[in-house]
Amino acid sequence: MMGVGKSTIGKNLAKKLNYNFVDVDKIIEAKEGQSINLIFKNKSEKYFRKIENDITLFELKKEKVVISLGGGAFLNDTIRKNAKKSSVSFWLDVPLSVLIKRLKKSRQRPLLYKQNLNETVKKIYFERKKTYNEADYKIKCSSLKLSEIVNRIIYLYEKSRNKV
Repeated sequence: MMGVGKSTIGKNLAKKLNYNFVDVDKIIEAKEGQSINLIFKNKSEKYFRKIENDITLFELKKEKVVISLGGGAFLNDTIRKNAKKSSVSFWLDVPLSVLIKRLKKSRQRPLLYKQNLNETVKKIYFERKKTYNEADYKIKCSSLKLSEIVNRIIYLYEKSRNKV
């Protein structure tokens, strides 16, 4: 979900694991030479989702990488199936009240430009929740510090690798 801290947590996690960090949204912005907002506005969400699909599938083939997916990427069946097949996925869950507070400060979220922010965030969260639950692990981030989230992910990641 947007606003949970995927990039911040991902960067810290990658550093601790000595892996590369990939933020799919940042790659898209660099490739397109414009923000995701402008891509949505000038080219459409459908265009963005196509690029997101292609870049994500490419990145999922790499090893020793922490990938921050965009909030809507895991909703894509192809991305979700490939992520589950080739990696360990985590849903970073943050309470709605915290998300709303964080997202009020953001002007970079194309799906939030509409209507009432509170209602829009709730609607998006509840629409996506079932699919996010398909991640390998769910981390409830509300009462955890950044280092605790990173350590929990590492523990679960190592545990899952030892099952093989």
